[in-house]
Amino acid sequence: MRRVMLGTALVLALAAPAFAADKQTLADIRAELAQVSAQLQELRGELVASGASGLQAAGGASALQRMDTMEAELTRLTAMTEQLKDRVDKVVKDGTNRVGDLEFRVCELEEGCDPSSVGQAQPLGGAAPAADAAAAAAPAASGGAAPSGGTMAMNEQADFDRAKGVLDQGDFRAAADLFKTFAETYPGGPLTGDAGYLRGEALMKAGDVPGAARAWLDGFSAEPEGKRAADDLLELGKALGTLGQQTEACATLAEVPARFPSSEAAGKVAAAQASLGCR
Repeated sequence: MRRVMLGTALVLALAAPAFAADKQTLADIRAELAQVSAQLQELRGELVASGASGLQAAGGASALQRMDTMEAELTRLTAMTEQLKDRVDKVVKDGTNRVGDLEFRVCELEEGCDPSSVGQAQPLGGAAPAADAAAAAAPAASGGAAPSGGTMAMNEQADFDRAKGVLDQGDFRAAADLFKTFAETYPGGPLTGDAGYLRGEALMKAGDVPGAARAWLDGFSAEPEGKRAADDLLELGKALGTLGQQTEACATLAEVPARFPSSEAAGKVAAAQASLGCR
């Protein structure tokens, strides 16, 4: 009975990565594969120890052949996870390096910014320690609970609407300051991505192109998969073009359809590339 249950568990475990990969990390999957492999070895040991009668009861030589097949599949799946990990690491490294380069380029264009002060970019997909610390301090600053998982803090919507209202009234510099304060007060909140994007828009309308580029770069770096990430990247590329950084602008614009092929921003890239003469 135990062999039957263990065999069933092995089959389910082999199938699990295909269905749970979107919720598990690669480390989780690799650990599960190692566990299944150990269970399979244990089952093989029990079967061999049971002698000829036990082997015959399990289905004869075909039982060992099935185990060999499962071991081969486990080996294949383990190799696939290793390859996928290498690919993910490479994408993160390349993306982080590109963001770091843009940080340096934008800093060169900002008045009073020392390029030597630009540090290593935060790895894409990882939370910056400073942001974590700010998030922990958010309740005191906002007068309510810190936002988490899409839950708004007290006054968050009202503060956002106030900044948006100032933007709509045409006081662009004041709106940019309000959106900056909003992002610092509600880090990681459901409206923070919108605030960062609109801050860039306000600065652009105020004539501060380097500041707008910085705002969009910061917005993308903070949430590279967020709902405003594609828009941030598109506007960043256009701003770099306005600043005469054509090579960087074209490279940034090309990232939009590559990263977000189904986004609305991706449909605007061709026109932006044409206006800059991107090849």
